[in-house]
Amino acid sequence: MTVEEWQQKSDRISAHLQTSPLFTQSKTILAYFSFRQEPDLSSLFTDTQHRWGLPRCVGKSLIWHSWQPGETLQKGNYGILEPHPDAPILEADRVDLILVPAVACDVRGYRLGYGGGFYDRLLSYTDWVFKPTIGIVFDFACLPQLPIEDWDRPLQAICTEYGLRK
Repeated sequence: MTVEEWQQKSDRISAHLQTSPLFTQSKTILAYFSFRQEPDLSSLFTDTQHRWGLPRCVGKSLIWHSWQPGETLQKGNYGILEPHPDAPILEADRVDLILVPAVACDVRGYRLGYGGGFYDRLLSYTDWVFKPTIGIVFDFACLPQLPIEDWDRPLQAICTEYGLRK
């Protein structure tokens, strides 16, 4: 996919999210910075009606930090931009929605990531298990079925450049 096509599709995904009730009714949203041509959600971060949280990889876990546009970021262990370790931590009880990056998703809501299990572990913790989740993926990577393991957790919705599917 060309850079232009990637950005256009990413912008369409962001536009669909912005009209979704799951998104508009949320105050604190966990998101991510694009890595390896994942859909780019950075255009959403100019929205000051929401409080944003970004992950830091610590060991085998994701630690979520409050972040606002303009605050410094640093490259983490995997080369992904992360908030500074001193940024305020966001606990689960303050989070309304999680935007989950995916390499691929299936129509049942299962996702394929890069294999680290970070999101599967997060979504299995008691404090996080019932948080609304939207998988973010390009339409060509939304498949009829993915193989699943016992630890895989389905997402509540999938958003592609063609819209939001529950």
